[in-house]
Amino acid sequence: MIEIRKSAERGYADHGWLKSYHSFSFADYFDPRHTQFGPLRVINEDRVAPGMGFGTHGHRDMEIISYVLSGELAHKDSMGNGSVIRPGDVQRMSAGTGVRHSEYNHAADDTTHFLQIWIMPQQNGIEPGYEEKHFEPADKRGRLRLVGSPDGADGSVVIHQDVRLYAGLFDGDEAATLALAPQRRAYVHVARGRVTVNGQALEAGDAAKLEGVESIELGRGSDAEVLVFDLP
Repeated sequence: MIEIRKSAERGYADHGWLKSYHSFSFADYFDPRHTQFGPLRVINEDRVAPGMGFGTHGHRDMEIISYVLSGELAHKDSMGNGSVIRPGDVQRMSAGTGVRHSEYNHAADDTTHFLQIWIMPQQNGIEPGYEEKHFEPADKRGRLRLVGSPDGADGSVVIHQDVRLYAGLFDGDEAATLALAPQRRAYVHVARGRVTVNGQALEAGDAAKLEGVESIELGRGSDAEVLVFDLP
């Protein structure tokens, strides 16, 4: 079974400095049909205006992944981490027993466009943690590159849940297939461009939920950047 969710069906919030699309129920947006998919709880597509950002705030018991599409995002947290993430970087923060952090776009004239992803952990109350890795475009070109996993396989960031996250870039004849183990499900999010998922045409912001299928087939891309979640 494949269920398509179009970009325009997502929740949307315009705070002036922040424009955000919500794939799942979040803040003031609630849709009982879209609260989570397995342990995947949040995919927010955020655009942060120059010189603006999220002030210091707290989280608990959540795996938070940031994936920058354009611009830069400065991060500081109560664990002592401070960095600037850019396109190609994958940042994972395990909130665990509690962490506070801030995220800012310090650019004078460039909007930051990024995805904030929340995954519910396999176990609550773990020690907070932080990790970031960079993945070159060539590593994602025409293939699905593992960027997050439970065991840090293939140089991916560690996610404290039975989830594998892949990123891929597809254009023209480039194509990839990902086999799914029995009883697994998958969620495909098109971050930009256009691509087909098991023959279905998707555009930027669209998503596909897949259950009871043996594989995911991506192709016919046009400047496409895609995230694929292999989920329990």
